[in-house]
Amino acid sequence: MTLTLYGIPNCTTVKRARAFLAEHTVAHVFHDLKKQGLSAALLQPWVEQLGWERLVNRQGTTWRQLDPARQAAVVDAPSAVEQLLATPSLMRRPVVVWPDGHVSVGFDALTWTETLKRSV
Repeated sequence: MTLTLYGIPNCTTVKRARAFLAEHTVAHVFHDLKKQGLSAALLQPWVEQLGWERLVNRQGTTWRQLDPARQAAVVDAPSAVEQLLATPSLMRRPVVVWPDGHVSVGFDALTWTETLKRSV
């Protein structure tokens, strides 16, 4: 299984993550959420592994620009999934599905280095 990185190409954190993977010559697939979208079938396992609270980026610009009624409606996994499917840029990025199948969100070079050591 290949590492798959999900994100938006102009996101600073995604850029740093992609640069890290290139620097460490890690083969990966990049899934552009803006162009390729997000499906419930893809999102549901992430919610199960990480919890919806970790996936919804409440600090981001997209969240702050969201209508207050839509913000208030995000109270549980089904409502979070609904909002993330409607507005994929609400998701904390990047989401990575590692070769062993586990899912992570966000980028931390030290953590990623350790994860790569374990997966080799």
